[in-house]
Amino acid sequence: MTRLVVLDIVGLTPRLLRHMPAVSALADQGFQARLNPVLPAVTCSMQSTLLTGVTPTDHGIVGNGWYFRDLGEVFLWRQHNALVGGEKIWDTARRTSPNYTVANVCWWYAMGADVDFTVTPRPVYYSDGRKEPDCYTRPPELHDRLTDRLGPFPLFTYWGPNAGMPSSQWILGAARQIFDEHQPDLTLVYVPHLDYEPQRTGPDSPQTAREARRLDDALRPLLDHFRNEDATVVVLSEYGIAPASRPVDINRALRRAGLLDVYTQDGMEYLDPWTSRAFAVADHQTAHVYVRDPADLTQVSDLVAGLDGVAEVLDAQGKARHGLAHERAGELVAVAESDAWFTYYYWLDDDRAPDFARQVEIHRKPGYDPAELLYDPAVPAVKARALAQVARKKAGLRYRIRTVPLDPSGIRGSHGRLPDDPQDSPVLLCSRPEPGWERGREPERESGRERGRGRGRGRGRDEIDATEVKGLLLGLADLPTS
Repeated sequence: MTRLVVLDIVGLTPRLLRHMPAVSALADQGFQARLNPVLPAVTCSMQSTLLTGVTPTDHGIVGNGWYFRDLGEVFLWRQHNALVGGEKIWDTARRTSPNYTVANVCWWYAMGADVDFTVTPRPVYYSDGRKEPDCYTRPPELHDRLTDRLGPFPLFTYWGPNAGMPSSQWILGAARQIFDEHQPDLTLVYVPHLDYEPQRTGPDSPQTAREARRLDDALRPLLDHFRNEDATVVVLSEYGIAPASRPVDINRALRRAGLLDVYTQDGMEYLDPWTSRAFAVADHQTAHVYVRDPADLTQVSDLVAGLDGVAEVLDAQGKARHGLAHERAGELVAVAESDAWFTYYYWLDDDRAPDFARQVEIHRKPGYDPAELLYDPAVPAVKARALAQVARKKAGLRYRIRTVPLDPSGIRGSHGRLPDDPQDSPVLLCSRPEPGWERGREPERESGRERGRGRGRGRGRDEIDATEVKGLLLGLADLPTS
């Protein structure tokens, strides 16, 4: 049996690999392939497919969040692994190797997963309203061993306007510590750094190239360490971020048509999903549109399809064709054009926006908000004000940090639709040839589709479907056959 390390470098594409020689060199003795994602190509859906080998139709993770019909609430970024259907890779491995051990370092749906070692961001929510950075670990004693060495998990560089390298460096340090001290058979590591700058300034910006080089420098010693320990290393990405600069206000269009309702508290408007005839849960370049009455489906579909920036609207047949035929999905699924993305905004007057709209608040917003990566240029001395509010927080005082702009025009990259340009596609690199090539033949694949041979770097296929990755990883683990 071979120890296996899987690094999920979010946003990694051929475009960015040009700036990452250490990561690119991983394929010299192995192979590199284009990774064909599922729709939507977002974190929760893709990670669930990679670990189960099935599409959202079967595992049920139709996005980073959805409308929980039985609760009447929109929730994004839930954490319980029980939400994920299908047989996970560790369950399959343990059918032939009951003692197979797994470490999950910040992959999603970590809570309650039947793995041996778990690390995932988990703030401390104090009774006075304060939120402090921290993490959840399993076993519990792992928490202090990690934080004693690495310090507290740097939550405020994991997401928000200060998102950057410290969070990825902490995760890489935790992965190495667990790898060395516990020697798991499979180590899953989530590396978020390339998720940030491509959305802020675009995937082809000088700033993004600089951050790719910085991450490569941080990864180089860890990759060398894993290979010196005779581990097989797989680097993959969930999606590639493509240039995008056109926000689509899908919920505002539904509201103007009299289909979306709000309620008001303290002068602020909140989405009312219980009474709305139709509303959308925006998630990057896809949006689940929930339509209460089937009689409204045609009207809603025509309205959404007519919005500038919408490429297509999937009905029941379209969802089935794309592997999204699950009850959690909206009655309709909107897909943006390649340079567009969906906002969650539903208010028509910024003075009526809820206070959480101007803050980093991923759990209260009924949709994804990439503007949380930006500082609001309309707020004078916004960074200094934010620091002052943090000081108030540390002093135990109430605070409200207004940093997030309500103007989304600063966003320059997005993802979620299936990629058009191969340079913006996710990739998979492996430090050894794919199982089957060693015997001088192309490996069998579940899809049965014929593809060309490797591109001269190592030996393997040119492309691989996300649903095939689980089988590939099991093969690389050299597990005993049943």
